[in-house]
Amino acid sequence: MTGLSQIMIGALLLSIVHASIPNHWIPLVVLSKAEKWNEKSTMGITAIAGFAHTLSTIIIGIIVGFMGYKLSGSYSFIVGVIAPSLLILLGIIYLGFSIRENKHHHHNHAIHIDETKKKTTTAIVLALTLSMFFSPCLEIEAYFFVAGKLGWEGIITVSVIYTFVTIAGMLLLVWLGMKGVKKIKSHFLEHHEKTITGILLIVLGIAGFFIR
Repeated sequence: MTGLSQIMIGALLLSIVHASIPNHWIPLVVLSKAEKWNEKSTMGITAIAGFAHTLSTIIIGIIVGFMGYKLSGSYSFIVGVIAPSLLILLGIIYLGFSIRENKHHHHNHAIHIDETKKKTTTAIVLALTLSMFFSPCLEIEAYFFVAGKLGWEGIITVSVIYTFVTIAGMLLLVWLGMKGVKKIKSHFLEHHEKTITGILLIVLGIAGFFIR
């Protein structure tokens, strides 16, 4: 497996997990039903919110990836040890968050429907867009640093995969939610999203020690 293949697979897996996080799509399903949006409007709003989220993540990611590229060009130690170690450390942090959350059983991503009904659709879309824009994806940011070792090829690869998978995944899950699909195991992801992400980051970090 080449370094680029590893970057592609890692970006794909992280993006799939990220897009599946309940608080990325359940609020849109709830709002769609509460505001009586039609399918076309809901899909459009979902795409806008998803794009805003990926845009801010990519802007920061390009900066982080460029830093990784510059450092890797001067210090091979950065590529072989520091970059994968960062993924492992972040993975451990996510596992720690997961353990703490499970102890307290606290998961809050509810939407106050009564309040949103008082707002116009434009205000709701603006609030969603700003909320998604100012909540970039931390685990992907760290992966941009790792991808930076391949230069712009790695950075662009992660950006494209992350954008496509995140928006497509959100659209699919919102559409399924609107259709009343009850078999989506959102409860499992709600309680184990950080655990899954943490394990995945650790595995990718360990792989980074052996794949250049």
